[in-house]
Amino acid sequence: MLTDLIIKNFAIIDELHVSFRPGLNMLTGETGAGKSIIIDAVNLILGGRASSDLIRTGEEDAVVECLFDIAEYEDIRNKLAESGIETNAELLIKRIVSRSGRNRVFMNGGMATTSLLGDITPLLVNIYGQHESQTLLRPENHLYLLDEFAGIVPLREQYARLHEECRKIVEELRLLEADEREAFRRNDLLTFQSNEIAEAALVPGEDVELQEERQRLLHGEKLIRATSGAYDALYDGDGALLGILRSIITEVEEAGIVDNALAAFSARLNESYLSLEDTALSLRDYGSRLEADPGRLQELDDRLDLIYRLKKKYLPTLEGILNFKEEVDAELETFAQRGERHSDLTESLQRLEISLLEQGRELTQKRLDASNRLNTAMETELHQLAMKNAQFSVAFTPYEEPRSTGMERVEFLFSPNPGEAPKPLARIASGGELSRLMLAMKQIHPESDVPSLIFDEVDTGIGGAVSAMVGKKLKRVSCNQQVLCITHHPQVAAFADHHFKVNKTTESGRTRTTVDLLSDEERVLEVARMLSGTKITEKTLEHAREMMEDACCDGG
Repeated sequence: MLTDLIIKNFAIIDELHVSFRPGLNMLTGETGAGKSIIIDAVNLILGGRASSDLIRTGEEDAVVECLFDIAEYEDIRNKLAESGIETNAELLIKRIVSRSGRNRVFMNGGMATTSLLGDITPLLVNIYGQHESQTLLRPENHLYLLDEFAGIVPLREQYARLHEECRKIVEELRLLEADEREAFRRNDLLTFQSNEIAEAALVPGEDVELQEERQRLLHGEKLIRATSGAYDALYDGDGALLGILRSIITEVEEAGIVDNALAAFSARLNESYLSLEDTALSLRDYGSRLEADPGRLQELDDRLDLIYRLKKKYLPTLEGILNFKEEVDAELETFAQRGERHSDLTESLQRLEISLLEQGRELTQKRLDASNRLNTAMETELHQLAMKNAQFSVAFTPYEEPRSTGMERVEFLFSPNPGEAPKPLARIASGGELSRLMLAMKQIHPESDVPSLIFDEVDTGIGGAVSAMVGKKLKRVSCNQQVLCITHHPQVAAFADHHFKVNKTTESGRTRTTVDLLSDEERVLEVARMLSGTKITEKTLEHAREMMEDACCDGG
């Protein structure tokens, strides 16, 4: 609920701090005292248009702050959390209007946008009066009000979930069916790519091995000369190194008989001989495998050319090309299942649409039944609120296609005068009528998620007896929600739980507005002033006390 309102340099208000309380908060005061300015200030917090005209003469900025207690409203806290606003039990909204045009919004100290302000504040306060109504002036809200009255919100939510399932299937079918020729062209391309890669029978790493083999074939004569020459020099030619080494080993071994110290040299020479012999034989074997093979070279060139073209076309490595083929094959498999998926989705959609139609018809019938009860109840309430000739009805306009809220558009129709057919309420209801319409709605279905309601001009054009009825109904509404009401009728003011008086004074040539919370005795004086004007007699005071006592009994 709204606990504190702080206004600085706004219109004729220089600085004002009002603390509101649970229950029915009445604001009274003489005409022109500034009551409507307070509503304008709250409306600014609700996202209303900011204008430099609102700034008090001689000042550069106007500031409005509202503090809300949201400890018991988890849905509001969740909405704030989703928007990045840190909060626990309180929410402070601050709006600054500057002559420079740099207007700012703060929520719990952090910068915010007017868009976010417009999303959050309708969850906190509704104003019903001459200028604003966040509920009845929006025909899209009428369906929700009717459903709440009918007690079918769970049914509508169930229908909405079913509608969402249908929407998702329709969207998936649309994607499946979108540009069918393009889908088949892509399937042809994927099939060609998969076959091309498969026919190449690629083996990871083979490109490196093939390149090495090609190098050997290209330089075969050079490699043969090198290996055979080395073999002859080491092993098989005249004056071969191994023959010379064998002679050296023999001489050292014979000398080792004379001096045992040479035995170690003999062993090392033998190791060298065996190593060189193994190398010579390996060179011989390598050279024996080398041969000029133009046919094999052509095969290698063709294979490497194929691999090069595939790398250039797909990916620069064989591993990448093979992974690409796996992805292509997976997409082809999905395409192969396309027809089966389309059939399954179509069958599911047909079943869901049958259920949606059944639930939609049930929802429509319950709304029609409830609308008859709502018409009667609303007209009864409006007649009690001095709108004797008022007519209220609910118009149903079928949609061509089912929507998430049902199969029809709902709009409230209203006629305040005899002989006039009911017309869309949002277009013809005046401020006072709108306030009484909402008050009537609250009597019929008091439950609401909005913590605070502000009624302005709810008593316009009514007499004393009806004013008392309005006060009684406001009191009843305030049992469930905080109510702020601006009134000119003492019969309404008498029902206040908390009574605030708006005063306008002039000091040093400047006009300023103040708001004071009245004590019990001050309340009597204010109600007496509202009864008789400036001249207050003991009889008027007694009348005021009786009126307040009667209101206490009726309201309780």
